[in-house]
Amino acid sequence: MSEHVVRAGDQGLASRIAAADILFRVDRESAYADVLLGAHLPDFAPADRRLITRLVLGTIAWQGRLDYELKQLTRRELIAIQPVALEILRMGLFQLRFLDRIPQHAVVDTAVSIAKRNVQARRAAGFVNAVMRRATRETAPMPPRERNEKSFLAIAYSHPRWLVERFVDWFGLANAERLMTANNNAAPNVLRLNLARGARAEIIEKLSADGFEIGADGRAPETIVLKSAPRFESRAYRDGLFHAQSETSQIVARMLAPRAGATVVDCAAAPGGKATHLAEMIGEHGRVIAMDLNFNGLKNARDLARRLRHRNIEFVCADLTAAAPLAPLSVDYVLLDAPCTGLGTLREHPEIKWRMKPTDPARMAAIQSRMLEHAATLVRSGGAIVYSVCSIAPDEGECVVDGFLARHDDFEIDRAVAGRDEFRGVIDARGFIKTRPDVGGLDGFFAARLIRR
Repeated sequence: MSEHVVRAGDQGLASRIAAADILFRVDRESAYADVLLGAHLPDFAPADRRLITRLVLGTIAWQGRLDYELKQLTRRELIAIQPVALEILRMGLFQLRFLDRIPQHAVVDTAVSIAKRNVQARRAAGFVNAVMRRATRETAPMPPRERNEKSFLAIAYSHPRWLVERFVDWFGLANAERLMTANNNAAPNVLRLNLARGARAEIIEKLSADGFEIGADGRAPETIVLKSAPRFESRAYRDGLFHAQSETSQIVARMLAPRAGATVVDCAAAPGGKATHLAEMIGEHGRVIAMDLNFNGLKNARDLARRLRHRNIEFVCADLTAAAPLAPLSVDYVLLDAPCTGLGTLREHPEIKWRMKPTDPARMAAIQSRMLEHAATLVRSGGAIVYSVCSIAPDEGECVVDGFLARHDDFEIDRAVAGRDEFRGVIDARGFIKTRPDVGGLDGFFAARLIRR
């Protein structure tokens, strides 16, 4: 996307230009919204950061419904619209339909201003003006639900139709509708406090002094939910007092429950959230061996460990789909948070649903099964492995575990974890953790703790 010209002091417009730029790159360059947001947000004040994040993630989440309406408002195929202008229209329509604090005339004027300041979209500024003004007067009706319910749900809740069908098959119609509603909402801002750097109350006091708005407690002592976004420019961040990490991701490390001083292997460690959590749990006399095939991801994990001041992590670049580069039966604790479709994290990564293919869950399940085979060889008798994915697809969850158990009668599900308070309400009768954003507001995860007899 070409450079914009922004008048000095016009930060409100600058924030929307930044959002439009991110949307263009996510759509046209297959970039990732969270990565681009991380690069852009430090340039803006906290209020602008919240707006940019909401505009970007909300527009992507509702893109299917926005495009349905834009086709009717423009009376043309969207592929015929200048690409930058299309992103401006999507973002403007999102504000008109889903944000009620911005006056309609301001939304229209801003959309036109962004178009005029973009070299590629400048000629389409009049078109943008006409479409946005029409959108303030007219709202395209949804297709009749009674004619084709799944097609209606796909448009009304902005999900690909094939994914709607899967959700209905997996969870039933009512649950699928609630799930899709939750997928389009903003995720909570959750921190994992680094209790290796101080007591919980002491760290919270420092966060409050740095301007953090503390909200609810989490399930674990190290977990807190914020009322607003974390401040990554703060002293608390630089001092390694916290890491932004979803609560469900924290629960997975908690499920492994390594003893103090133990050696733990994290088999897919990048970008380091769970590896550093485990490093804190086992203490300075323990050791985490963090493995991953992604070398850049390991570098990010190393940088995180340095910021959090954990010195008990070793980093190993390895391909676990081929083999485990450690001796068999050598450790008591193994974590495999396997690469997956990410279908449980659509609130944070809404572009996933537009890029996924119907064959992806089964394709990822084959990779996950190979990784679980190799990771399990490391577990000695009486030891434990936690297998987890941030997906709600059964193919990637219980199907992988059931297939593994059918091939390995020396492993069994550890059902004792169901009795622990921190897992109350998120673990089923078989001992599987299953979470969804529409049930308790947690990201969608699957996890199982297996022990070698």
